[in-house]
Amino acid sequence: MIYDYEYFKKEIYRLTTIDLNAYKEKQMKRRIDTLIGKHGIDGYENYVQALKKDKVLFEEFVNYITINVSEFYRNPEQWKVLDQQVIPDLISKYGKNLRIWSAACSTGDEPYSLVMAFSKYLPLNQIKIFATDLDKQVIAKAKVGLYNEKSIASVPAEFKKKYFTQVGPSYKIADEIKARVEFREHNLLLDTYPKDCNLIVCRNVLIYFTEEAKAQVFRNFYQSLAPGGTLFIGSTEQITDYRDIGYERHNSFFYTKN
Repeated sequence: MIYDYEYFKKEIYRLTTIDLNAYKEKQMKRRIDTLIGKHGIDGYENYVQALKKDKVLFEEFVNYITINVSEFYRNPEQWKVLDQQVIPDLISKYGKNLRIWSAACSTGDEPYSLVMAFSKYLPLNQIKIFATDLDKQVIAKAKVGLYNEKSIASVPAEFKKKYFTQVGPSYKIADEIKARVEFREHNLLLDTYPKDCNLIVCRNVLIYFTEEAKAQVFRNFYQSLAPGGTLFIGSTEQITDYRDIGYERHNSFFYTKN
C-alpha cells in the first residue's frame, strides 16, 4: 500500500480531530513534508507511527501545523479603530457586561491586548475575555504570559510601563491582566461556538483555510454574534460574501451583525 497524503490526513484526523482538508493543501503539505524531513523519517506511515508513540513529537507536530504567529496590538492602526470607535459603540449598545471572544488566540497576545484596550473604558474587574485555540501548547504558553521584546513592540507606552515587568530578556504580563482571560481548547472547524457574543476577534488565521472552510467559519461567527455584535478580522483576510451572510461592513476589518 502507498501511504500517501490522503492516508495521512485521515490518520491525523483520528489522532487530533484536526481536519487537514480544511487547509490549503499545497501550503500545508509543504510544511508537513519539511517537518518530516527535519526528523529524517521516511514517509507518512512511519511519521504517523512515530506521532502515536512519541508525545514530544506529537505536540511539536500540532504546534507546527497550527501556525502560531502572534504579537500584541498587531496592525496598530486597526486597534486604533477598535479603541476609538468600536469599543465605545459596544459599551453604548450593550452596557458593561460584554461577551468577548478571542478565537484562535495563539500565545495570548491578542486576548491580553483586548483586556488592555477595554481597560481604558472599564475597570479591570468588569472585563472578561473568553480565549480559545486548537493547540494546548500555545494555551499553556499564554497562561505563563512571558513574551519577547518584539512581541510587545506595538503595546502603547502607558500599558507597557504599567502591565509588563522585564524578566531577563523577556517581559512578563501582569497577573491582573491575566486574571481577566479564560483560556480553553477549541476547534473552529469542529466544536460548538459560544452564543450571544458582543465582540469576536479572529485575525490572520483563516488565510490558511480553504475557501469553503473559511466561508463556513464566517457564517458560524455570524450565528455566534448577538444582534449588533462586531467581528474583527485580520488585515490579510476579507469576507467577500459578507452581505449574503448578513454582515454590515464598517471598514475592511470590522463587520457587524444586522
